[in-house]
Formats: sequence, C-alpha cells, structure tokens
Amino acid sequence: MASRLELHEELCDLLGSRNVYFQPPETIKLRYPCIIYQRNTGDTQFANNKPYTFKIQYMVTVITKDPDTDLIKKIAMHFPMSRMDRHFTTQNLNHDVFMVYY
Repeated sequence: MASRLELHEELCDLLGSRNVYFQPPETIKLRYPCIIYQRNTGDTQFANNKPYTFKIQYMVTVITKDPDTDLIKKIAMHFPMSRMDRHFTTQNLNHDVFMVYY
C-alpha cells in the first residue's frame, strides 16, 4: 500500500515546490500557490466475502491566486482514482478541491 509520504512527494513534484501541507495547524503561514491535503475516508473492495483492497481517500485542495492554473489538469491526469469535487473563491484565492484515492 502506498504511503501518505509518497503522496506528499508526488504532490510536491506536481506543484513544483515544497508548499504542500498535510493537515496544517492554523498557526502555519501558507505560501501560495500551495496544496493542502487531509485524510478523508476509505474504500474497501471485497472479493469472496473478504476484504480484497483498501484505498484511503484524501481531500486535496489546490489554492492559487491564478484562476486558470494548470495544476487542476495536472492533478486530474496524474491520479487515475481522483475526481474534482468543487471550486470556490475566498479572499481572492481560488480553491479547487479533489478527492483522491491513494
């Protein structure tokens, strides 16, 4: 099973910086663009009445000042088990939220 730290490194590579934060406390000053992610839920697949696979779902939020960032497509194309959940803008920052099974 892939680890959260491997996911973290993949997100850093996609972003092109180390501005990737796992469940950051409110005291952290974020640098933009950035990615914030947190564990969300899991998915168990069953075969022959037994658990066959288990994947953890992470909520991955891309935060940028650029409304046309290419990060959205990069994440969607990089993680085959992902879907874009929503977009919203707060304090002139664009937030794109993905659900990623990893």
